[in-house]
Amino acid sequence: MRIAVIGQSLFGQEVYKELRKDGHTIVGVFTIPDKDGKADPLATEAEKDGVPVFKFPRWRLKGQAIQEVVTQYKATGAELNVLPFCSQFIPMEVIDHPRHGSIIYHPSLLPRHRGASAINWTLIHGDKKGGFTVFWADDGLDTGPILLQRECDVEPNDTVNTIYKRFLFPEGVKGTVEAVRLIAEGKAPKITQPAEGATYECIQKKDNAKIDWNQSAEALHNWIRGNDKVPGAWAEVDGQKVTFYGSSLVDNETAVNGQPLEIPGASQPGIVTKSGLVLFGNDGKTLLVKNLQFEDGKMIAAAQYFRSGSSAAVELTEEEKTFAEQMRAVWESILSNVSQIEDSTDFFKSGAASMDVVRLVEEVKLRASSCQLQNEDVYMNTTFKDFIQMCVRKLRGEDDEEELVVDYVEKNINNMIIKMPHQLFINGEFVDAEGGKTYKTINPTDGTAICDVSLAQISDVDRAVAAAKEAFEEGEWGKMNPRDRGRLIYRLADLMEEHQEELATIEAIDSGAVYTLALKTHVGMSIQTFRYFAGWCDKIQGSTIPINQARPNRNLTFTKKEPMGVCAIVIPWNYPLMMLAWKTAACLAAGNTVVLKPAQVTPLTALKFAELAARAGLPKGVINILPGSGALVGQRLSDHPDVRKLGFTGSTEIGKHIMKSCAVSNVKKVSLELGGKSPLIIFSDCEMDKAVRMGMSSVFFNKGENCIAAGRLFLEDSIHDLFVQKVVEEVKKMKIGDPLDRSTDHGPQNHKAHLDKLVEYCQTGVKEGATLVCGGRQVQRPGFFFEPTVFTDVQDHMYIAKEESFGPVMIISKFKSGEVDDVLRRANATEYGLASGVFTRDISKALYVSERLNAGTVFVNTYNKTDVAAPFGGFKQSGFGKDLGKANYQLKTKFFHL
Repeated sequence: MRIAVIGQSLFGQEVYKELRKDGHTIVGVFTIPDKDGKADPLATEAEKDGVPVFKFPRWRLKGQAIQEVVTQYKATGAELNVLPFCSQFIPMEVIDHPRHGSIIYHPSLLPRHRGASAINWTLIHGDKKGGFTVFWADDGLDTGPILLQRECDVEPNDTVNTIYKRFLFPEGVKGTVEAVRLIAEGKAPKITQPAEGATYECIQKKDNAKIDWNQSAEALHNWIRGNDKVPGAWAEVDGQKVTFYGSSLVDNETAVNGQPLEIPGASQPGIVTKSGLVLFGNDGKTLLVKNLQFEDGKMIAAAQYFRSGSSAAVELTEEEKTFAEQMRAVWESILSNVSQIEDSTDFFKSGAASMDVVRLVEEVKLRASSCQLQNEDVYMNTTFKDFIQMCVRKLRGEDDEEELVVDYVEKNINNMIIKMPHQLFINGEFVDAEGGKTYKTINPTDGTAICDVSLAQISDVDRAVAAAKEAFEEGEWGKMNPRDRGRLIYRLADLMEEHQEELATIEAIDSGAVYTLALKTHVGMSIQTFRYFAGWCDKIQGSTIPINQARPNRNLTFTKKEPMGVCAIVIPWNYPLMMLAWKTAACLAAGNTVVLKPAQVTPLTALKFAELAARAGLPKGVINILPGSGALVGQRLSDHPDVRKLGFTGSTEIGKHIMKSCAVSNVKKVSLELGGKSPLIIFSDCEMDKAVRMGMSSVFFNKGENCIAAGRLFLEDSIHDLFVQKVVEEVKKMKIGDPLDRSTDHGPQNHKAHLDKLVEYCQTGVKEGATLVCGGRQVQRPGFFFEPTVFTDVQDHMYIAKEESFGPVMIISKFKSGEVDDVLRRANATEYGLASGVFTRDISKALYVSERLNAGTVFVNTYNKTDVAAPFGGFKQSGFGKDLGKANYQLKTKFFHL
């Protein structure tokens, strides 16, 4: 079909492109004249294709069609006029000329909201349903017969921008093209618009967008969001016009604390809070406004109202003056139409656009890497003077950011003063749990209390999830450039490195980790993990897929990886910081927000991490930390409908329960790293000293509190006695004691309940007839110390051969020389499949055994090797999903040392 497209904007451009893809011939594009030397997107696209473009300033003069314009139009020979978002008045001579007439896209469900501000009025009236209409043009104002309609739900906090981007634009383009298709097929209906329900409202302009305060909170909210961003709802405040942007309804259950702001005509004063300006309707209910704009064009965060004009200008140092002159040169290069950049020069009034904002932010980073700007900073400091003052304050650390208030517990220990937060961390603040509930976290070295820690309740979980959801959906994190997100994560890693000795000390006193190991592994690998995933932020890519229908090749299918939203993380007590890092870093890199429950017995490094994340500049709500019980906090996270993914490391029993809860609640995604009984097979042709050394590490590393610990060693019978002799000799040399003592090899078990379970575990082994070679006892001193233990003669049916000890207990069984397949059968005869290992000098044997060991990780002539780039996770009842690396599906990772 021969079509004339009459309209403008990106919407018109997309309709034009889709019509051409559908095989129609566009005989002419009629759009508006260039503005400031820049063509409309519809014109640009058509000119690129060589389609005739007409840019008439008007079609009619004094109510009469301009014949020269009509003649040029008729010469195109159009069979149908398509008007996507046409703002000009088109004469009926043009409307009725084509064989098929003319169709128009209108962003409302006609006959409701006829006229030019339909989307605004959909919101202002609080309609629960919105949508668009494609109708046949007639000589009335949006009164022609309906061809096609599509509707959508209007969300309570939708704005003109959100509803347009979510539905009216993408579905409107599809609907307009479908309407043309129906016309071409002779199937297009003409349904007379009903008189009932018809409305017409005036065009929304600044002078009629003034707020009438004598309305309910919902009506005020609808008026403000219906005028956001154009023309902007306004009111007089302190003698000047102030425009209100970013409205949302507020739960009246929440207490409002802040500074009152008198607003003439309002039922009661507004309140400037940390979240924004709270306003009241005449029904006593509330709404929240995020941003304010003054008559001079300056926009501020509403939370900054009383500070917006109070700060005296700072006097610049010589170095800062040099920076200012560099930025003046940048402004001159961007605003090439301005002869000289004065202090009063306004960036946007001088012609800058959104792309120029991005450039300006990047130019600042090149010249002052510590001055990390957001686009919003430019919008709120539009004159050159204000811009420089804002940059300088940021460089000095005086940028009016809210100070992070931390009620530390301080201890002078390990030759340093450590400062430990002990409250919940929700929405960027350290806060008490509901009812002020607390519990004591215990130092396993001597059994004494370290401090009282806030104990999260269900209401705290709900607050944290709500904060994470808002940060994801409404906050800057989800909208942030991935590279900027990577910079923040990298800055967090740098801060962790600056505080690594403090973090390792906290880890030692809270979990019993030997300090040197904590420094290298618990903290060191955590830092590596955040740095690794910081690099992934801008490399999360989809793919294109060839499809069968692509004949001729006009179809394209592609995938796009998107963040899920709020991710809940529940971690164990053996590596409190490292488990946090393994799961949190990947979530943040992908653009998700996090609510994390550390193990109740080891919360302190997670809370210190929260402090460092805030100081690194991660926005409020992105990270939330909730110390508390698994039965309450973990269960609520599993059940919560706004949590979209849950990552858990812990026991298989609890993992099954979590998986069930996640399925029943909202089918949230789950990744589980669960129990293990990892086999290590040592052949007689191994390098004996290395096998002894690595075999001991496979069991006793981190006091045996290690998910991939070798739960059972299979020794070829010819080397059994020698291997055991050498292990016992080395075990007797191990120093058990204070984890902060640099000479300590083996620190305390993490907590008393676990120590008791280890005692019971070893007693069971003795009762079953296994030979207790050494250890097996609690050390008689303050604290939770347990001797490194070795059992031999362990038979396959025994409890200790099948169940995980999660402690320093080496379980040794023999196998006969040459019986490789039999020992493999025995090694795989477990419901767990987290890790495994083999020691042999025979490369063929190593490959054969590693291929047949049924576990997520196989170590060959080494053990306990993990790397941030290598995916980690289990098979069978050791769980599913992967931490670390790029992959997120079931893989087998092999580590070789030949």
